[in-house]
Amino acid sequence: MRNVLQTWTSAQVRAAEEPLLAAGVPLMGRAAFALHVWVADALRDRRGTLTGARVVVLVGPGNNGGDALHAGALLARRGVEVHAVLTADRVHQGGLTALRAAGGRVLRLERLEDAAALAVGADLVLDGVLGIGSDGSGLRGAAGALVEAIVQRGRPYVVAVDVPSGLGVDDGRREGVVLDADLTVSFGTLKPGLVLPPGARAAGRVEHVDLGLEPAGAPAVVRLEAADVADLWPVPAPDAHKYTRGVVGVVAGSRAYAGAAVLTTSGAVRAGVGMVRYLGDVADLVVAAHPEVVVGHGRVQAWVFGPGVSPDDAGQRRRIEYAVQHVRERGEPAVVDAGALDLLPPHVGPHAVITPHAGELARLLGQRGEAVDRADVEAEPLRWARRAHELTGATVLLKGSVTVVVGARGAVYAQADAPPWLATAGAGDVLAGLLGALLAGRAQAVQEDPSLAAALAAAAALVHGRAAHRANPGGPVAAQAVADALPGTIAELLGA
Repeated sequence: MRNVLQTWTSAQVRAAEEPLLAAGVPLMGRAAFALHVWVADALRDRRGTLTGARVVVLVGPGNNGGDALHAGALLARRGVEVHAVLTADRVHQGGLTALRAAGGRVLRLERLEDAAALAVGADLVLDGVLGIGSDGSGLRGAAGALVEAIVQRGRPYVVAVDVPSGLGVDDGRREGVVLDADLTVSFGTLKPGLVLPPGARAAGRVEHVDLGLEPAGAPAVVRLEAADVADLWPVPAPDAHKYTRGVVGVVAGSRAYAGAAVLTTSGAVRAGVGMVRYLGDVADLVVAAHPEVVVGHGRVQAWVFGPGVSPDDAGQRRRIEYAVQHVRERGEPAVVDAGALDLLPPHVGPHAVITPHAGELARLLGQRGEAVDRADVEAEPLRWARRAHELTGATVLLKGSVTVVVGARGAVYAQADAPPWLATAGAGDVLAGLLGALLAGRAQAVQEDPSLAAALAAAAALVHGRAAHRANPGGPVAAQAVADALPGTIAELLGA
């Protein structure tokens, strides 16, 4: 994969900065210059000119405050009215001196309401309160009170320095007070909290400034880009036949939830797998919708089981147990969704991908002794997805507005490709079928390298989200429309 968006932890960033700082590389100067350029562009977009614009800089005690002060000095020299509000007793003295020399004004945080009113009335607020040391517990003390006062008055346009202050840099956690940004300018490397939920929503648009850092070790969190799909997708060779292209077995649906079977097989068929083999009680409806689907037992290279299945459905339970036996004994990859999550064995390998939403993951973890509810999972999705991987051995695809995937060898992906309209009944069934097709097409490779399952799961989330956009750009979308948009979406991604 050549185009992935990579993020690195605060510890990795600090370690990468040390040799450059020791060699005298002016990292702060470079960061401040780039930051002032982005702020200047934002001001021009918002008001057409820099002259007479007002920027309020919120300054904390660390290097982010220094970056913000130096950027403020550069803006002041270009005709911007810059006010720095100091939220700590100790701030970067070099930046403070530079700002004053450029004509910037400095206020200590003594009259909270006055400072909040100044910020709300500004054309732009530059958030330099906290940096990469933030653990996600939110802003406290005077800085927290100031941000609360600002938000209560009406949040201004905010540019965050590196990360929104108070956000969990390494995990996206947000508790307490966080000043949400419209634009985040991240230096050196992108940080995991900018792409992970729930923090990703606080970051706004994210821009990266390369400072020449070379972090050691694997990236903490990866996001696939459109061009990465071609590296992962099982494109048929000229001499391909249906068995070399993959056969996916689907155990889904019931008379009560027949649509789940139709949608799951739709996702698999439209994704271009060699064959879909259906086992279940609504074969008549599945074949009526997709006459190419084959009904009954036979050769299978990957499985999808669980959509639209109740764990107390005796017939489907037997079929799922049959499929699980193949997954455990033959190493056949699988997608374990919805009703099958309650039937998951105590331990499986990463070639099995579980696809819960937050509530389902909380229930699965509870069955394994963890005291966790849906709200806990939504507050710290990476933590609990990792815990589920540890407890089950499976690759975990946690569905949400940002889909988090955790797999073997520390692989973590965060995909944010879908529109909010995709939060609709049946969308998960289409995703399950789509992912099953991918696993079937790459079954041998997944058996050889189980960590590949996580990358394929992330690719499926990307394609699924793109198909939703294609089905009806900017508006409501139904699950079947997403399935119908898969062939064109895949062709476009492979062509790109």
